[in-house]
Amino acid sequence: MQDGRTPAPARGRPRDTGRDIAILEATLLVLTEVGCDQLTIDAVAARAGVGKPTVYRRYPGKAALVAAAAEHRAPRTPPATPSGDLRAALLTTVQWLAGQIAEQEIGLLGALFTGMRNDPGLAAEMRRILRRDEAAMTEEPFRGVIESGERLVPGAAALFAEIAPAVIVHRLNFAGLPCDRPFLEHLVDDVLLPLLRRR
Repeated sequence: MQDGRTPAPARGRPRDTGRDIAILEATLLVLTEVGCDQLTIDAVAARAGVGKPTVYRRYPGKAALVAAAAEHRAPRTPPATPSGDLRAALLTTVQWLAGQIAEQEIGLLGALFTGMRNDPGLAAEMRRILRRDEAAMTEEPFRGVIESGERLVPGAAALFAEIAPAVIVHRLNFAGLPCDRPFLEHLVDDVLLPLLRRR
């Protein structure tokens, strides 16, 4: 250092990121296998190959652990969308969204939905993550088309974030049908555009 003093040594051991990932991946596996109600910190620690105190040092309880695991598995950043073209922006976004949802295991989604119904703490954490992801998903496409002069109904971004994922989840996981290009064009042209454009 410039004043001749020796920097103080860092306190404690550096955090092992490998253990962090092992704990989150183990949580996802146990969650898918037994559901949220039956998931225990003991089971996650055993699956991750760590001690229970290692898990508790990172997460105060089951709700925080499950939410962190879901966030670890959360969708990536949406792609850039064409500016000024609402249809193209929506189509690009729903194609990306369908791909992200198709990668999620239906058992995991079911376990999370059930856990949210039964655990208010988990529900609050998951809604925080969902709001953040919805904002990331809608910010760029809707900002671009609004700046170009497109007139949208009030709350258009929130309406899109509520409807598009629900339709895609139902199509993939309940109907068991593909979200192919013709279906996504139908979703955009016949459902989303009429709802979102101001008449």
